[in-house]
Amino acid sequence: MGVAEHSVSTFQELQRKKVHRYVIFKIDEKKQEVVVEKTGGPAESYDDFTASLPENDCRYAVFDFDFVTAENCQKSKIFFIAWSPSVARIRPKMLYATSKDRFRRELQGIHYEIQATDPTEMDLEVLRDRAN
Repeated sequence: MGVAEHSVSTFQELQRKKVHRYVIFKIDEKKQEVVVEKTGGPAESYDDFTASLPENDCRYAVFDFDFVTAENCQKSKIFFIAWSPSVARIRPKMLYATSKDRFRRELQGIHYEIQATDPTEMDLEVLRDRAN
């Protein structure tokens, strides 16, 4: 499974320039590569992000999580989320599972990874706990 150049450059825009709050990627089976499906602007919330994920299909996503530490410092951590809902068909689950590591290696600078099969597994509290 290849990775579209646009996917890497869009991730770098999120990471370096803070142009996006999140990026959702999908596998284009015809092209046999991971492509950008949707981006969210810097003002979008975590709820906007989770609402953008399909309920019954797999996706990869990157979310730029801003938070304040116990020492009152503003920080930002990038989360890679492998969304594979339990109601998704077997074929997409297998396709996303087998190509995840290769795709993840292309995105340099990810701090944390979450594998979610249910929305509660990637709740905002889960991100907060991992980031601190």
